[in-house]
Amino acid sequence: MLDLERRGRDVRNLVCSLEGWMISTLADLGISAHRAPGRIGIWVGEGPAEAKIAALGIRIKRWVTLHGFAINVAPDLSHFGGIVPCGISEFGVTSMKALGKEMPLTRVDDALKRTFPSFVSDLSLTCKVS
Repeated sequence: MLDLERRGRDVRNLVCSLEGWMISTLADLGISAHRAPGRIGIWVGEGPAEAKIAALGIRIKRWVTLHGFAINVAPDLSHFGGIVPCGISEFGVTSMKALGKEMPLTRVDDALKRTFPSFVSDLSLTCKVS
């Protein structure tokens, strides 16, 4: 939960900062991830092998956020067979486990904690999408 009234009423910056936090966390865990222009979520790979590894959702009421995100650590990817994540049917969904990065959730939590200060710092800047 964040008070955007105090941090600037910039929803795009919030989304960009949350994406950056997930990308930084994945990098900390040895996974190269990126944003994809025109697509929602966090992606790995290139070309036809590109797949979604993370998603986020936010709600803002009176400039207070309720937000969440999901990094696919080790889900049963067959569960994604019956849905079209974020309405993007051309690309698949992957996980850390499918990429050969099997690890306990505590290690992912630790990486999120390590990269959290950069997320908070990014909120005070204008986020640049690369």
